[in-house]
Amino acid sequence: MLIESQGRGFPTDCIRNNRPVSTPDPEAFARSWLDAWNAPDVEAVLEHFSNDVVFTSPMAVRVISGSDGIVHGKQALRAYWMTALQRIPDLHFELIGVYAGVRTIVINYRNHTGTFVDEVLTFGEDGLVSEGHGTYIAELRAPQADDGCASPIALGFDRQ
Repeated sequence: MLIESQGRGFPTDCIRNNRPVSTPDPEAFARSWLDAWNAPDVEAVLEHFSNDVVFTSPMAVRVISGSDGIVHGKQALRAYWMTALQRIPDLHFELIGVYAGVRTIVINYRNHTGTFVDEVLTFGEDGLVSEGHGTYIAELRAPQADDGCASPIALGFDRQ
């Protein structure tokens, strides 16, 4: 279920160096991005990204051998996502919410495993994503009890 803003939108235009900088309409962008992923159509996803994009994700560490989780450039991003799709053929995203900031859109979604993910996308002056970050809910360890055991604590809200 998409969380509606009920008419209280955040302005997506601002002024930088005396020139307007615009981000795409957050809702339309998120739906286009989500539809491309669910197709799955990597080329359609990549249309949103600049050639010199920098993208970070803890998943890149798992997918790209020797990676530090940072992907440089559209060609490398294509290779990363194509490899990921080969490994995860049942990939599917469900849109939860969309957030807008200055030159930034955050897409909150649930992936094929039920994990909540935030995709933080920053836009360049050309209207394309220049920087992106796949972020996942953090897990911390509680202070140890008297028995020396620690239990995981997930940061976030129960969204059920």
